[in-house]
Amino acid sequence: MRHSYMRLVLVAICYAASSLYAFAASDISGVVKSSKGSEAGVWVIAETTDLPTKFTKIVVTDDQGRFLIPELPSANYQVWVRGYGLVDSAKVMAKPGSSLNLKAVVAPNAKAAAEYYPGMYWYSMLEIPKASEFPGTGEKGNGIPTFMKQQHYWVDTVKNGCQSCHALGSKGIRQVPEFFTKMGNGDSFAAWAHRTQAGQAMGYMALVLGRLGPDKGLSLYADWTDRIAKGELPFAKPERPKGIERNAVYSMWDWSDPKYYMHDAMSTDKRNPTVNANGLIWGAPEESTNLVPTLDPVNHVASSVRMPVLDPKTPSSTSAPRGPSAYWGDEPIWDGQSSIHNHIMDEVGRMWFAARIRPVPNPDFCKAGSDHPSAKVVPLNDSLRQLSMYDPKTKEWALINTCFSSHHVYFAHDANNTLWTSAGPPNSGVVGWLNTKKYLETRDEKASQGWTPLIVDTNGNGKRDAWVEANQPLDPNKDKRIMAAFYGVQPSPVDDAIWGQAMDVGFSRIDQPGYLIRLNPGSDPSNTALAEIYQPPEGTFGPRGLDVDSKGVVWTVLSSGHIASFDRSKCKGPLNGPSTAEGKQCQEGWTLYRLPGPQFKGMDPKGSADGAYYIWVDLYNTLGLGKDVPIASSNGGEALIAVVNGKLINLHVPYPMAFFTKNVDGRIDDANTGWKGRGVWTTTGTRTPFHSGDGSKDMYPKVFKVQMRPNPLAN
Repeated sequence: MRHSYMRLVLVAICYAASSLYAFAASDISGVVKSSKGSEAGVWVIAETTDLPTKFTKIVVTDDQGRFLIPELPSANYQVWVRGYGLVDSAKVMAKPGSSLNLKAVVAPNAKAAAEYYPGMYWYSMLEIPKASEFPGTGEKGNGIPTFMKQQHYWVDTVKNGCQSCHALGSKGIRQVPEFFTKMGNGDSFAAWAHRTQAGQAMGYMALVLGRLGPDKGLSLYADWTDRIAKGELPFAKPERPKGIERNAVYSMWDWSDPKYYMHDAMSTDKRNPTVNANGLIWGAPEESTNLVPTLDPVNHVASSVRMPVLDPKTPSSTSAPRGPSAYWGDEPIWDGQSSIHNHIMDEVGRMWFAARIRPVPNPDFCKAGSDHPSAKVVPLNDSLRQLSMYDPKTKEWALINTCFSSHHVYFAHDANNTLWTSAGPPNSGVVGWLNTKKYLETRDEKASQGWTPLIVDTNGNGKRDAWVEANQPLDPNKDKRIMAAFYGVQPSPVDDAIWGQAMDVGFSRIDQPGYLIRLNPGSDPSNTALAEIYQPPEGTFGPRGLDVDSKGVVWTVLSSGHIASFDRSKCKGPLNGPSTAEGKQCQEGWTLYRLPGPQFKGMDPKGSADGAYYIWVDLYNTLGLGKDVPIASSNGGEALIAVVNGKLINLHVPYPMAFFTKNVDGRIDDANTGWKGRGVWTTTGTRTPFHSGDGSKDMYPKVFKVQMRPNPLAN
């Protein structure tokens, strides 16, 4: 009996061991310790080049320093530890099924530790001109342009002009390459002048410097990098991930090419995240190339599809003026004509792009004298970017000539699958749309599109009447037009409203703040649409991007360093009439959430030096933090920041350094597999991927997938 019992025990032990091995065969697990003991809240990184494209997976250790990297494809991996207060550990070779004891390395000094801080901890050291220096007194005065009337416009320009394209505090920015130092004969101001003329973004950088005041802007950036070169360190320190932040799993793949950059990635129909389950991820390469990148995340294959243009004379990035680059010399690395800024997937997997298909001048049906209903209201002579559509099943492109400029594109929740567009930063004063149902049935681009001016009901009679222009005084018998343009655009899921967001333009000769804009299209939008405008609360500024949750609450991010929500149902006063012409009504509708991290010295501590490029609301709990969770793309914090029950969840991506993204998309591949079948997708958004990581020109743009498991050891 005793021998039989022992045999049963041994069989049970062997069975349990074999089951454990089978259960963990695709995982790498273990413990992280340093000379100080177990290391909680640090990242463990596993990376392989054995697959068709480079693949990396990252997890966070629990409160005992334990980790488990789940669901790794069969390959050889290099595994190492990164964390605040540490320097990178030695890389260890491992295969799935391994158990590792990893030795973390404590940073030998504060300087070594700070090399791993998110960029905003470094760029918060940038000196901001004092509020008393505004309005600027011009080139012969304090160097700040006279049209720069308030300090917050200067800060907004830094964040939405400089930081929106580059990860400012990254090593690639806070250290000036020797190439530029030599060009400037050792003078930092001159080095920065050459630096901002490098590459094919030279024209845009010159425009932004003109807004800051070229000498003032260059001198402050030069002072910033000089102080860092002399050893000055950030005055604040980041916290390690804690609580639910340790449940994050980050997966990433290389795609596209080191010379190109991405603006957005798309995985599904935002109205139904089960569309395109396990399918290709699609990229938007903006000015860099006509090659639309794709990623097959199941088979780890990166590829591309070339977008055509309608007219061979369509402008190309190759013709953009440029100075020599520290990385690429005189080579024009961008060759894009299509300028694909943003894209969206429809209910059957077709991809719709905001894309340039021709030169700027519009066809005649857009202009004065046309019989087009919208042209009779507001004729349009030019558009910078139009629309295109790609059907992956037929592999055919449709190039759609629009009169209005396109920038972001989002589908409404209507029977016509109306595609609403934004026009971007220029103040065109119109909003355009495409009836995609009609277009797909008829291929009549003229009849399928329309646009409307933005008219506020300032006479308060509830309908659209004749209006005064934006630069004219109110007329009690007329409405008023605003010369704003949607940057963010989002149809509401609860009513017919189209919400938009207009950028601050106080850095230009038009002293106009940023707005949230609610557009009620009416029965004939070209003639009936009415707009309501809403300024952010006093002391905040700079809205950029927006989304709408399932309750109709609008979310945006502010360059004052906030995530903000606006609930129109809380408004107590009138929403039309003369008192609404400036958009200062309904301050009670706003709720603010300060972004984490330090603030610029001398500025309101209720704000943050951090800024986010855009915001997306997870309507369907694709991430696992709940339904209706807004997620901001924190550029300075190098993170996705979610608002859950009024608190911020900071999902910092530690590798490669300078994680920088612009928008987020969520997909459900299999609702029956829990967290494993869900995730949000995004891509590298900086215009200079080669500034990321170790600053190598071989750095590829990446696709990122973020998932939340129930605990740090779940597999």
